[in-house]
Amino acid sequence: MALLALGINHKTAPLEVREKVAFTPEQLVDALERARVSVRLREMAILSTCNRTELYCSTDLEGSRALLEWLGQYHRLDPSLLQQCSYMYWDNAAARHMMRVASGLDSLVLGEPQILGQLKSAYALSQEHGLVGAELGRLFQQTFAIAKQVRTDTAIGQNPVSVAYAAVSLAQHIFSDLRQSRALLIGAGETIELVARHLKQAGVQSMTVANRTLGRGLALAESVGGKAILLGDIPQALVESDIVIASTASQLPILGKGAVEAALKKRKHRPIFMVDIAVPRDIEPQVGELDDVYLYSVDDLQEVIEENQRSRESAALEAEAIIETGADTFMRQLRELGAVDTLTALRGQAEAQRDEALEQALKLLRNGKPAEEVLALLANRLTNKMLHTPTIQLRKASADGRAELIQLVQELYQLTDTAGPE
Repeated sequence: MALLALGINHKTAPLEVREKVAFTPEQLVDALERARVSVRLREMAILSTCNRTELYCSTDLEGSRALLEWLGQYHRLDPSLLQQCSYMYWDNAAARHMMRVASGLDSLVLGEPQILGQLKSAYALSQEHGLVGAELGRLFQQTFAIAKQVRTDTAIGQNPVSVAYAAVSLAQHIFSDLRQSRALLIGAGETIELVARHLKQAGVQSMTVANRTLGRGLALAESVGGKAILLGDIPQALVESDIVIASTASQLPILGKGAVEAALKKRKHRPIFMVDIAVPRDIEPQVGELDDVYLYSVDDLQEVIEENQRSRESAALEAEAIIETGADTFMRQLRELGAVDTLTALRGQAEAQRDEALEQALKLLRNGKPAEEVLALLANRLTNKMLHTPTIQLRKASADGRAELIQLVQELYQLTDTAGPE
């Protein structure tokens, strides 16, 4: 069994594929349980964000194929399509990849911080459902420690760069003065919270938060001096909105072409700037066909994001060195853990042989045998018992030409090779 990180992300798959492979928060528990049964996994975690869906587990090559097939079946996708745009990392590479993800080095926005919280949520959910064992548990803990070190020891997170920040930066390029703009935010999750914060800092005075439940939307709206509405009230709010930014966990689009078209007529065709950060998308792609609508998806933010990435590249080099050391340390610890069972069995066998020899020695003492004679017998019996099986195996290995086994024993017991030159 080996550690595996399997997934697709913004580098390997277009948005059309990523949104089909994404898991909603409501699906995650069901998906974990189904994968456990279908692929017979003891350890597994699922990370699903707007830019990536990744599965972390402990399995073998056959299990990895079964996992990819299961992923296709779960989302009703052709496995060959997933195979073309997916990646698999094993052991050291898997550890390094997870640490890069947690540190924001594999994100669309270099160094963005939200991914670490999403990874911690994925870990907590798997732990809650008994799918985190010794290997995966150690990997997650080492990953979190390395991500913290990267944030502390490098400048990777000094500037507020994220998908949310990129969306607001793009709005600033389009509107000369955001203080005169009205914003409609669809959703009330972590990404929209960041959007609201950046809009506030950019000077936006009027914000409306539309959410499925009024309570959460109200809490966010109050924090930025805005108002909250339900999703059903979006058509009316559109009429007054210059900026629309959406990020929900909905499986179906929330905003359609018809509603936007109707709002534009009432606005007398004053333009609307829209950014759809969600995967699957919240805004129908056909909305972008309308005149006076500037619709951008996650992938469209790439240019803005690349500009921000350049400021973090030197810090990323430092982070890569930290991650390389962290991954190597983790694998060394994991290999040490792999020897624990063998060492436990070896000690158990030695202690059983000791107890047997000691019992025989005590019987001899009770029968009146001299202590010195009993001690000599005890020492001989212990030596013979402990060396009996290794002696047979070494002779067999020598006869079979397995010189590496003999060299290994010499290394284990720090013996000097007395065979001499040939």
